[in-house]
Amino acid sequence: MGKKKQVTKINADEAEYQPRLQAVLLADDFAAEKFQPISLERPKVLFPLVHNPMIDYTLAWLRSSNVKEVYVVCCAHSKQVIEYLEKSEWLSVPEFTVTILENRGCVSVGDALRFVYQSDVINGDFVLVSGDIVTNMNLTQALKEHRDRKKKHSNAIMTMVIKKPKPSRTEQTSKDNTDGLVMGIHRNTKELLRYGVNGFTETFIPGKELLPDNPNFEVHSEQEDCHIDICSPVVLSLFADNFDYQHLRRHLVKGLLDDDVMGYKIFTYEIHQSRYAARVDDFKSYDTISKDVIQRWTYPYVPDIQFSRKCAVEQESDGIFKGSGVQISSFAHVGPDTYVGNGTSIGDFSKISNSVIGKGCCIGSHVKIENSYIWDNVTVQNSCQLNNAFVSDGVVIKSGVALEPGVVLSFKVVVGAKSPIIPAYSKVSLHPQPTNQDSDEELDQLTSRFSDIAEVGVSGDGYYFWSDTPRPEPEMLPAAEITSDDESFESDKDHYFDIEVAETILRAALENEALDDLKTEVTALRLSYNMTPLNCAGAVFSAVMKLALQTPYGTNAELLKSVVIIITTWRDLLKHYIYSIDEQFESIMKFEEMCSDSARDFAPLFEPILRVLYDKDVLDEDTILSWASEKDGADASDKVFVNKAQNFITGLKEAEVEDEEQ
Repeated sequence: MGKKKQVTKINADEAEYQPRLQAVLLADDFAAEKFQPISLERPKVLFPLVHNPMIDYTLAWLRSSNVKEVYVVCCAHSKQVIEYLEKSEWLSVPEFTVTILENRGCVSVGDALRFVYQSDVINGDFVLVSGDIVTNMNLTQALKEHRDRKKKHSNAIMTMVIKKPKPSRTEQTSKDNTDGLVMGIHRNTKELLRYGVNGFTETFIPGKELLPDNPNFEVHSEQEDCHIDICSPVVLSLFADNFDYQHLRRHLVKGLLDDDVMGYKIFTYEIHQSRYAARVDDFKSYDTISKDVIQRWTYPYVPDIQFSRKCAVEQESDGIFKGSGVQISSFAHVGPDTYVGNGTSIGDFSKISNSVIGKGCCIGSHVKIENSYIWDNVTVQNSCQLNNAFVSDGVVIKSGVALEPGVVLSFKVVVGAKSPIIPAYSKVSLHPQPTNQDSDEELDQLTSRFSDIAEVGVSGDGYYFWSDTPRPEPEMLPAAEITSDDESFESDKDHYFDIEVAETILRAALENEALDDLKTEVTALRLSYNMTPLNCAGAVFSAVMKLALQTPYGTNAELLKSVVIIITTWRDLLKHYIYSIDEQFESIMKFEEMCSDSARDFAPLFEPILRVLYDKDVLDEDTILSWASEKDGADASDKVFVNKAQNFITGLKEAEVEDEEQ
């Protein structure tokens, strides 16, 4: 166990005192059966997600969120987690303390949180996450709302982070919502009134006007639970007082919603759609989130960004990432949305697409790998076919083997030559399956069969994990099903992008968000929508200019005054995205478009606003003169705003001549 710190607990009601922000990170989600047989040998938080262990993504986000102390609770496979953390740089990062709390006796979230309570290390509000969370959300506003709410209502003890899917993924999310999550939320206060999932039933709090027919009661079936919670220390006390509490959502949340005595309340915080938050819960979500990382929805936590360990990654076109020392035959083809790790080699005429290949792998000739995850030091010999496969460290797949969709091969399994096609959704491990009678229900009555030539081929080695129940539905989806956008969204992508940028900048203005945080959000939007710098420059310019329209005005002079204030305030943001002549030219064209369409109030002020943009160094002289010269010979309808700015343009030309003469 990590060294226990001697701290003094404070009363949760002492809202004026704000201790260093703490977090509890659960390194075990107590649902290892979802990743069996791999999870029998390695904890999920150490599974590589693209090329970094999952726990790195969670720790990196906590650090970026100004969390100062993280308590990592290690249970199953605790030695592996501790060894990894000790070898990483996380234990030596300045102003970021990572403390290990080890208790291999914990078998549920309830046990783990009771252990944290007994360790007496939490002294205020804390962030509760598991080590399989990937997010780039800004925690500042959620934390502020949680603390402000506690000042008014001492019984507000927990804030759950939720999120709507992006427009491009709404349809897919509805298809994937097999858990049937339904939340009842108060329209104004955002209090959680109901939380229902297939498999257990929640009820409404009796009384207090929280019934479904209340006009303030809203039912949400489209929201996603991000599994990020801001908690009062009371949450730990409730687990300590209720030993039958084993699950966070199923027991604590349900218990509080059912209770009408203590009056504790849970609230929600919805993150902006430009932010990303998801949990690796099963093979399917592992697949989806891995692709999101490669496609940069998770920016800044993307393949070419460093975490605690240094690992150079080079990004090429079409979303192809390569580590150092990669050897790819000139006759091989590596398709888009693919990562190839350090020291991996790929032979002649092999085709790799929509896949992650780890470090030190040897991929032979005429191999076809699609939508698959190959971990480290894997050998795939000639003429193999892998589709939607999940292959762990050290596996050897001999020549001519075909893996049907959904096959999972655990560590060091050998699939021998001349083996039959490995059936879809088969799971193979080098070790026999556990036969503990106490775990029959949890393991779904699985039985094991010893490997032989008929199963895993000549010189093969591995045990099949078979189920007496019907084979499951596919856990990993084809890439086309995951990554393809809705057609209507694709056709209006520019429109959606402009809207999201405008909403993001407006919200940042209202919340006084730090400029660096705003830049991160806008850049994340650009990357997630796959927009060019020119598109982004136009969207940012339009969004900033429209801020001036938010202030009431009665005359052109009052509107111009607001424009000057806005451009001065947001000058650094504008210059960050409007830095070359191309971006500046795009901004002028966007301004013409606004004056003709969505922001016609600017039209009479086109020339004076152009002067302000020039004076504030957002636009330079060469760009303005180039824009004007391109209008020579144009139709009158295309020269409306050049004519409006003619005096200013003439002045720039005269100044240019004087400079040349001098």
